[in-house]
Amino acid sequence: MMLGRPVLEILVSICLWLLLSCTLSYGTETDIACLKSIKDSLEDPFKYLKSSWDFNNNTEGYICGFTGVECWHPDESRVLNLRLSDMGLRGRFPTGLQNCTSITGVDLSNNNLFGPIPDNISKIIGFVTSLQLSSNNFSGSIPENLANCSFLNILKLDHNRLTGQIPPQLGLLGRLKTFSVANNLLTGPVPTFLNATVTADDYANNVGLCGKPLDNCPGTSKGPSPGVIAGAAIGGSTVAAIAVGIAMLFYYRKVSKMKKKKDDDPEGNKWAKSLKGIKGTKVSMFEKSVSKMKLGDLMKATNSFNKDNIIGSGRTGTIYKAVLEDGTFLMVKRLQDSKHSENEFVSEMSTLGSVKHPNLVPLLGFCMANKERLLVYKYMPNGTLHDNLHTTDDGKKPMEWPIRLKIATRAARGFAWLHHNCNPRILHRNISSKCILLDADLEPKISDFGLARLMNPVDTHLSTFVNGEFGDLGYVAPEYTKTLVATTKGDVYSFGTVLLELVTGERPTHVAKASESFKGSLVEWIMQLSGNSELQDAIDKSLVGKGVDNEIFQFLKVACTCVSANPKERPTMFEVYQLLRAIGENYHFTTEDGITMPSDNGDADYIEELIVAQEVRGGN
Repeated sequence: MMLGRPVLEILVSICLWLLLSCTLSYGTETDIACLKSIKDSLEDPFKYLKSSWDFNNNTEGYICGFTGVECWHPDESRVLNLRLSDMGLRGRFPTGLQNCTSITGVDLSNNNLFGPIPDNISKIIGFVTSLQLSSNNFSGSIPENLANCSFLNILKLDHNRLTGQIPPQLGLLGRLKTFSVANNLLTGPVPTFLNATVTADDYANNVGLCGKPLDNCPGTSKGPSPGVIAGAAIGGSTVAAIAVGIAMLFYYRKVSKMKKKKDDDPEGNKWAKSLKGIKGTKVSMFEKSVSKMKLGDLMKATNSFNKDNIIGSGRTGTIYKAVLEDGTFLMVKRLQDSKHSENEFVSEMSTLGSVKHPNLVPLLGFCMANKERLLVYKYMPNGTLHDNLHTTDDGKKPMEWPIRLKIATRAARGFAWLHHNCNPRILHRNISSKCILLDADLEPKISDFGLARLMNPVDTHLSTFVNGEFGDLGYVAPEYTKTLVATTKGDVYSFGTVLLELVTGERPTHVAKASESFKGSLVEWIMQLSGNSELQDAIDKSLVGKGVDNEIFQFLKVACTCVSANPKERPTMFEVYQLLRAIGENYHFTTEDGITMPSDNGDADYIEELIVAQEVRGGN
């Protein structure tokens, strides 16, 4: 009797459960040893593991309250998933995971892990269904042994420094649905997968990948004709064997050549080196005060966009520091995957180039060369607000309260200007402490405004969030998953999270001060606190007791209003600016700045945005 696919899948799941059950009897001791090994093997600069992973406890299931640890059952010390993303962890891949014998999910993304992925990876995490190592510094080749992790559904290795060919054996993973290796240094043909739908974006920004859905590999044809197929059949097994031998010989020679070319490109900037042959391409400059430049000037100023010149990267692209011959510092952004035509791109640049405000990072110019789109900005010597708030330098003095209040007030002024004085209004859609840069005087400058329109329409802020790849989930408004609409009130929510970062010193997705059992975001943690005493404990201890407690509590109240679960209860960005301005009145942070008072129709604007977006999406 033939069994249907659903029945087979149920039977496979039961078999997997029985197989895991055979190992679970050893789970308690081995899983505790697993976590101890991980804690000992990784540097933990923000003390997420040090503050939460306390092994001085004999209670059954106590490890289930550890940060990032999910258990099969809360009363049993058997690890189901390990989610340690965005914790600043440093070190090599933790091989101690092999002692977590019942683990099915590992997420180590957005850390500072380095070195190779172990060759015997399947012996370490053989039963995992999800492995996420994105946004680290892993190097070396992707191990063929990964193909033995036969239960994998999700495999994300993007934004690392992996080299060589993608093992073709990975294509045989029948359960694999999601696969991404974008932004590495990979070469050679891509695998053909049984069930996974892998797009060109999943392979983007590698130095030499080819084959569907990318361009054909050099020397390959569109396919043999029927006559050739018939001739091969008549030739029999001997001819077939000879043909396969010759094909393999050419294949390995080609891979060898490609690998040699890759080794000649250790900086991973082959895309930039390919632009050297382009003569005379000019950089279109908006500022007369900046000297005229050509593409060659940007190449020289960034050392051909060498990796050592990278000062930041995000969803919209990578930023390089550029130093001109006259000593002028600039920032050059290589835009990520812009699908607009040249005319559309120039039109957008003309619009963004005309957007001027003291709290926006000045866009000085742009350059188009082949498919590359480069944006030239004024240099911001003090980096991002995120790096200044969450520094790994233990010797660096925390930001003083007046500086934090100034940054918040003037950043709010910039966002209010985008929302209320630009026509049409500009939604940022990706507000975080990483998009607020600081100049030499710690004046906040908003970056990435208007860039959402330059992204691939298929890869919008919304689609990346729905696919679980949005980089800063702690900033995303809760209604986003329901309405599928970006609004001004969504920007207000994101900015409210930045305000909470400023007043608490905590990160948006990991709260060091929270209890061991707390798994939520910074916003969720703040909202569950009650009474002044608990809120007092939430405030950055470096700010307390310096005579500004009243200002801090007012500031915290504004932040909480911004992150209200109901969008209609949130203030407009103009109102946020006015509230912060009032708190800092004695500091004289701002003067009259010409921001127009918006009409009192915040709810109407919000409803109108929903209606327009629904019409665009074909909704009711």
